[in-house]
Amino acid sequence: MAKPDPAADGNGPVGAPAAPLRDPLFWTRSIPLTARILFVNIFALALFAGSLFYLDSYRNQLLVERFETARSEAEIVSDALVALPDAEARERLIVEIARDQRSRIRTYDPRGRLVADSFDLAEPGYTLGPPDSGNFFRRLPGYLDRATDALLGAQPVPPYRDPQRESASQWNEIAAALATGRTVVFQRYAPDRTPVITAAAPIGFSGEAVLVSANPRDITQSVRDARGTLALIILVALAASIQLALFLARTIVTPLKDLASAASRVRMGREREVVVPRLPERGDEIGQLARAVSDMAEALRNRIDAVESFAADVAHELKNPLASMRSAMESLERVEQPELRTQLLDIIGADVRRIDRLVTEISDLSRIDAEISRTEFEVIDLHALAERIVEARRRPESDSENWLELVASTPGPFTVRGDESQLERVIENLIDNAQSFSPRGAPVSITVARQDRKVQLAVSDRGPGIAEELREKVFERFYTQRPEPDGFGRHSGLGLAIARTIARAHDGTLEVGARLDGENGARFVLRIPAK
Repeated sequence: MAKPDPAADGNGPVGAPAAPLRDPLFWTRSIPLTARILFVNIFALALFAGSLFYLDSYRNQLLVERFETARSEAEIVSDALVALPDAEARERLIVEIARDQRSRIRTYDPRGRLVADSFDLAEPGYTLGPPDSGNFFRRLPGYLDRATDALLGAQPVPPYRDPQRESASQWNEIAAALATGRTVVFQRYAPDRTPVITAAAPIGFSGEAVLVSANPRDITQSVRDARGTLALIILVALAASIQLALFLARTIVTPLKDLASAASRVRMGREREVVVPRLPERGDEIGQLARAVSDMAEALRNRIDAVESFAADVAHELKNPLASMRSAMESLERVEQPELRTQLLDIIGADVRRIDRLVTEISDLSRIDAEISRTEFEVIDLHALAERIVEARRRPESDSENWLELVASTPGPFTVRGDESQLERVIENLIDNAQSFSPRGAPVSITVARQDRKVQLAVSDRGPGIAEELREKVFERFYTQRPEPDGFGRHSGLGLAIARTIARAHDGTLEVGARLDGENGARFVLRIPAK
């Protein structure tokens, strides 16, 4: 017994890559958008054009009715002729009926010879039209008739021709009527493709026969008129549909091509030369796409600028400790005094630690956005998180030299959505920064409050404060201006930059200002939307 295929029901081996879903419209991928729009519009009209073929069904219904009329007329004439054996009376009856019905009536004797013809006895009731001729528009109805018959697979209809020598043997319907004893109806086409309907019936049991023919041109004319009117409507609708489709295609395809061209030039590295069209006058999806692409290009330019600036800053910051290390190492070879050698080794060690700290924080800063984008935010109590950090720093084994005060200035809750480890890092950075600027033993205040649907955490120090013109500069990468004992080599100048990056990744803000009580010191405020 064959083993079942585990992949047959979509439950393949664990860890196996899922098969890509097949796009049901994959066959349209190579078709230009303009062609698709035209096809959709023309296809709808093509369905409407199918009503032209319905007219053929309408024509057939009319022909069936005329067949029955011709059959009834032939039978009436046959019955009347049986009752009138007199030849003169028969001729008067034939002429009267033919004139009333606008038909042609012929009678044949048992030998098949023509006995009477209403066209010879009186004025003809109809005249067969000549073949369609003249210009294209005069011949067009016939072309449409033939095309319709060909498309619908209609049975061929033989042409109508009057025999040169009139006899019953020239008409198949007369032979069929005499053989079966019933009325037989035939259809033929006149030279102008109008129907000629003939009905043959036996006259009693004498072997005589009557042939009634009519040319109902009104059927063909009414069908042609309706078909021509409908065709004209379809042509006008088709022209309007094509124009509207082309207009729609231009309003969609042209801006898309411009956007694609601009995106291609951006991709090829010439983004500074490219002005991505924003299409401010368009309020539809194309306008939204244009503005989104323009904003994306601008964000890309800003990101490139930021990367270039970041690379320059990193090179500059690494160059200083490397230069210091190089100078110390070169001096170390020439210095023999143990005290000086120890000082030079301390400098080298401090520079190594500074480089290590720089590389670590640079790495952290470069991957914060990626880490947060992959993290699923959870509900966090910001007051409880700050409380844990403060309690950890109050323990005896902690090297904290400043007393930490944690206060909730408004009722809670203080819940936010975020990454706990990243928010913990922000609070740690703010406390470290406050402690480094505060005098030894001075308290550092941490206040948690809920304001305007946001949770606010403020850290206030007792340091010299930050001048108003420098309050944005302190968040720049590698900017640091610290007290002399705490300055050299211990801080990379990336802590506040990292903290603001994390705050923005949580849809929050991080700002700095003066203390609210008017005393010396700075106050850093973190605001995050409340949960």
